[in-house]
Amino acid sequence: MSNQILIFLLETVLGLFSLACLLRFYLQLFRVHYDNPLSKFLIAVTNFIVLPTRRIIPSWKGFDLSTFILAWVGQFLIMVSTSFIQGYELDTVSGNTMVGFGLLSLLELVRLTLYIVMAMVIVQGILSWINPYSPIAPLLASFTHPILGIFQRFIPPIANVDLSPLFVLVAVQLLLMVLTGLQQEIAVLF
Repeated sequence: MSNQILIFLLETVLGLFSLACLLRFYLQLFRVHYDNPLSKFLIAVTNFIVLPTRRIIPSWKGFDLSTFILAWVGQFLIMVSTSFIQGYELDTVSGNTMVGFGLLSLLELVRLTLYIVMAMVIVQGILSWINPYSPIAPLLASFTHPILGIFQRFIPPIANVDLSPLFVLVAVQLLLMVLTGLQQEIAVLF
């Protein structure tokens, strides 16, 4: 019982930290303006560790590697801590096991990214019907436009209805299925 509580707390705290770092990474990657409330919140929540980490891990070609690596470290710590709490012995850990945890953590960030895309596309679709001039609409548009734009080039609107969000959601679901299979194969290898 206490192990379950500890695992829940670790997954919640480190998972939210990892999500905040990953969102900050994508908002900087897509050059979302910092005047929106989400950007201000993410900066306020993660600055305590991102700023010192940037001194060690600089940006590279416009990618803020420090926030991405912090998100990865959060996922890595979740996996390692959960395994140890569930009874995985510390003395049996090898370099290959840590590589496996690292790969699985990276795939977990990809999974988290796919869920972020799915949530933003759904919220943007709902807002486009309810309140297209919502203050969060530009934030969602700047994040989802590169993804939706790929599908909008090939799928024209039908009766002024944009079906590209539907195709994005189907593609995300397919990618999640492939990702689950890939994670299972990597887990078996390590």
